[in-house]
Amino acid sequence: MLIHSAEHGTTANSTIVRLTDYGAQPDSGRDTQRAMARAIQAVAQIAGPVVMECAKGTYHFYPNEAIRAPYYISNTASEEENADITRTIGILLKDLDQFTMEGNGSLFIFHGKQTMFLLDGCSNVLIRNLHTDYDRPTVTEMKIVGCSKDYFDTEVHPDSRYEIQAGRLTWVGQEWSFAEGPMQTFDPVRNTTWRMDNWLEKAKSVEELEPMKIRLHFDHQPMVVPGHVLQNRDGIRDQVGVFITQSSNVTFTDVGLHFLHGLGIVGQFSENLTFRRMDLSPRPETERTVAGFADFIHMSSCRGKVKVEESRFSGSHDDPVNVHGTYLRIIEQPAENSVKVRFMHPQTYGLPGFYPGDKIEFVRSGSLTTYGANEVLDVVRLNPRELLLTLVHPVPDGIGRHDVIENVTWTPEVDIINNHFARVPTRGILVTTRRKVAIVGNTFERIHMNAILIAVDAESWYESGRVDNVTITGNRFVECGSGEHPVIFISPENVDVDASAPVHRQVTIRNNQFETDCDIPVLSAKCTGGLIFKSNEILSMHELGKLPRMEEVTHLIACSEVDIADNMISNAVKVSD
Repeated sequence: MLIHSAEHGTTANSTIVRLTDYGAQPDSGRDTQRAMARAIQAVAQIAGPVVMECAKGTYHFYPNEAIRAPYYISNTASEEENADITRTIGILLKDLDQFTMEGNGSLFIFHGKQTMFLLDGCSNVLIRNLHTDYDRPTVTEMKIVGCSKDYFDTEVHPDSRYEIQAGRLTWVGQEWSFAEGPMQTFDPVRNTTWRMDNWLEKAKSVEELEPMKIRLHFDHQPMVVPGHVLQNRDGIRDQVGVFITQSSNVTFTDVGLHFLHGLGIVGQFSENLTFRRMDLSPRPETERTVAGFADFIHMSSCRGKVKVEESRFSGSHDDPVNVHGTYLRIIEQPAENSVKVRFMHPQTYGLPGFYPGDKIEFVRSGSLTTYGANEVLDVVRLNPRELLLTLVHPVPDGIGRHDVIENVTWTPEVDIINNHFARVPTRGILVTTRRKVAIVGNTFERIHMNAILIAVDAESWYESGRVDNVTITGNRFVECGSGEHPVIFISPENVDVDASAPVHRQVTIRNNQFETDCDIPVLSAKCTGGLIFKSNEILSMHELGKLPRMEEVTHLIACSEVDIADNMISNAVKVSD
């Protein structure tokens, strides 16, 4: 083992461990798993700051030698979808403190299905100057190259593999395959994507015209456009890209994650997470159009501050940024000061949920308003879905059948600043946290649904968190929204609606630019108190003509203390794509 003292730069007071000293061979195509594990083991034995230097090159990580360990991860897969919570872990960082991984611009290629990085119980970790990708992404791609009255032809991307048997196509990879699942379309002219029915499932038959060129036959004329790309996946989130659990002060900077299987970066019960100058988009040299199987950054029950800054998000299959907590339903009150609670959504269970000393609130499922507060004294895990909480004070009277509890200790401040969001089929940002939120200086390009969604519900996803202080300012929204999806949507899923009992409070939307066809509201809000929409510029992308009134582009339901003023609506010359 060779350990060298750093002499200059940001690692002046750190010990340096070189990955190549433990057997890693960049650009060789050989498996780096064992070398990485040995280097991390050496790091764990060193007191004080340590930097792992990765000599610039390409490193491969194969699943055969990967670490396998069970982890429950929020919003991934239900017991029915995938009962095995074992994760195949490419790089496991466990209980490390003051650790830096210096990539020096290297590329890590992962084979099969792997959770590329898993940080468990770590503090003060920096990962920088690194790129990661998949050898065979689990989202497959094929470009439409021609069509007729009852078929269309496609070219399969070189990084996708398939088999055809009895006229049916199956996508195959290393230790995985699928024949059904979600599909979406990418339009390269408008740089936009949207979800759609799976053409492979609707086809009468599929035939191979020549290697990597296939024809899909139908009993009707398929409405497709040559040049569009069809993206297909199986929908099972059995791994994630990066998992950060019970860790603090973790920073990713100048890191490109060019394909993420399952959920992307998941932060769970962790504190102070920063993502700066990230590139979550396909590597240009691959000519792929997809970088994410689902969300890009997903923060569940974190605290401190979550920062997402100066980053690029392009090519997801779900939301680029989602920050929320988890409501647990109250199913029993065994004693005056105890409640049994349950994880309700199929894809979220087994999480810690609560720790002794955590502050909690009791929430009505119908109105999503708070009617009691308490503190956790003790937690007993009855099974992966149910917890028994002993509380410091008696439980409030009048608990409803579907009422829930929110852990308000594990709620973060959020900064989402100077990022670019594009090629997104769903929403750009989802955020539900009571602490300060700043969404500033971002560009949202043709987000198919809402550019920003502030929801909260206790009957569907159980993603918790009323907002109390949100600032949305200096952003540019380029042709976002569609149909029933407004550009900014404040939409708590409460059924008991009362303007005098708002769910969300203090949302300020100021000095933003909306480029829109004005058939879609730029703002729709429900049950929000202290809503400010001021000094925004709304540019109509229609031909010159009559402009809509402000009440036609803003829809409000049961909102109070609303201030809508000094906004400007004007025509804009539409620039051809």
